[in-house]
Amino acid sequence: MSRIAKSPVVLPANVEVKQASGNVTIKGSKGELNCQLISQVKMEINDNVLSFKPTDGSKTSMALAGTFRSLVNNMVIGVTTGFEKKLELRGVGYRSKVSGKSLNLTLGFSHPVEYAIPDGVTIETPSQTEIVIKGADKQLVGQVAANIRDYRSPEPYKGKGIRYVGEHIVMKEAKKK
Repeated sequence: MSRIAKSPVVLPANVEVKQASGNVTIKGSKGELNCQLISQVKMEINDNVLSFKPTDGSKTSMALAGTFRSLVNNMVIGVTTGFEKKLELRGVGYRSKVSGKSLNLTLGFSHPVEYAIPDGVTIETPSQTEIVIKGADKQLVGQVAANIRDYRSPEPYKGKGIRYVGEHIVMKEAKKK
């Protein structure tokens, strides 16, 4: 059995779990998340502790038990504390601003870039060169951060672009005469 699936998920006091026909719903202070379990994985609820077991002994069902344990654990963390990604803009004239349900980016193109903020995610801009993405769904927060970064990923010569906070970009040496 998967090593990850062997460790149980302990539920905090303010989290509710409902399981009906293979659908798991987790509700907490930050929101509500759903996950569809597959038939190869069985979830058991005992005294605020979730445990995952494969229904048969195949390698795929053992691996999927660990995968679904990680997904449900991320859902529990998301509805209690939430997830956050930080981006920074580097470049002359690169700016960001939230207006309503869209993020306005000025990235050196001939036109401004508008990114529609999806439901379940909040975006803040503490300064013009910082973007903070928050939400309960870890996958959605990471995907939104990756989509915003794709508009102008950091280039290797000057380092201009949108990067994650703390990300190291390997710089190339300029052409010599």
